[in-house]
Amino acid sequence: MTGLRKRSHRKCVREVSTLIRPLRPDVAIPDFSASAILPPVPAPDPTRRPKLLFLVTEDWYFCSHRLPVARAARAAGFEVVVATRVRAHGERIREEGFTVRSIPWRRRGDRVVGAGRAISEIARLYRAEQPDIIHHVALKPVLLGGIAWRLAFGDSADAPVVVDAIMGLGSGCSHKSLAARLRRPSLGLGLRLATPKDHRWVVVQNPEDYAALAKTRIDPNRIVMIRGSGVDPLHFVPLPDPGVPTVTVALVSRMLRQKGVLDAIAAIRLLRARGFPVELLLAGPVDPDNRGSLTAELLTSLSAEPGIEWLGPVDDVREVWGRAAIAVLPSTYGEGVPKADSPGCREVVRPGETGTLVPPHDVNQLAAALAALAGDPARRASMGRAGRALVERDFAEEIIARQTLAVYQAALQERAGQR
Repeated sequence: MTGLRKRSHRKCVREVSTLIRPLRPDVAIPDFSASAILPPVPAPDPTRRPKLLFLVTEDWYFCSHRLPVARAARAAGFEVVVATRVRAHGERIREEGFTVRSIPWRRRGDRVVGAGRAISEIARLYRAEQPDIIHHVALKPVLLGGIAWRLAFGDSADAPVVVDAIMGLGSGCSHKSLAARLRRPSLGLGLRLATPKDHRWVVVQNPEDYAALAKTRIDPNRIVMIRGSGVDPLHFVPLPDPGVPTVTVALVSRMLRQKGVLDAIAAIRLLRARGFPVELLLAGPVDPDNRGSLTAELLTSLSAEPGIEWLGPVDDVREVWGRAAIAVLPSTYGEGVPKADSPGCREVVRPGETGTLVPPHDVNQLAAALAALAGDPARRASMGRAGRALVERDFAEEIIARQTLAVYQAALQERAGQR
């Protein structure tokens, strides 16, 4: 199976440089310390295990994107706490031996009052848990969690170190449009004010996000690049080409307009009208918290068309890839590194080697690229082998976990030196 995506356009640092890539001017961070109105932060207990707290919007997202790193941290001796909105995956997280703390928020739509309530609750949680490291995962936890960090710890020398994971800046900030250029300064200001620079590391997943953050005057010495969330190559073993007359193209993602779902449908319609034996398999849930989500009603209606099938959420995505010969993601979203071309997509698709890139929203070129791959099984096989070699070399879970643990270790060493 091959991939097809759209394209849109100091000591601790040195110690971990062989595992992570520090990607450079200093900026004075205004101090909005709340220490004057907060009681002293208790001194940490040196006899306990180091505590790592993840702040994540959704429990399913933690299981999908952070579980391998959390397991590696547990194996390395960390006590792991997961603060998230608990829905269907809370028990699964507890079964891993992790403590779960419920946060009543949503990824979108909380508005000012809801955000303020969440910040207050997160600050109380931080003071109660007294973690050594707080790992904020994605933009909302980074921004709200950073403000909560200030409320909870002020200018205490015993405040925990923060690791901010930018899991893709999204379409609103990654595009070259005027609107995106106007958003970046406010985003950069929010990121700089959220957590003092000497208590924070920033992790990005692709060079485009690094470049965007560097323009916001975040110290590049404290930005590292770790490519993705990790893929288990033992779980996802190579699969043979289905070898059937009708070539199945699969799109695995949330059913968002920004993920290119409608573009993929339009390309398949075009090819089928021209007589090409292709079909589209859509696998993934709708996302009511996202304004760009398609509705279940629309997807069900589209599935009634010949050559289009929506599976909804899929527990084991290997079942999808067992049916598919081509993977497609016509995203304009600004990905981190997608688990399934925009920023992030280019990290895994090397044109002509592991897949094909086409311009965003160009249905004709997307259709042409799909037709070329559909008619060339040998090329699909070659790209599939090259793609797997790339994943095993750069994106395997073990590699991502080792790189992230190196950041944690550097953070702990730095924190110890600040006391």
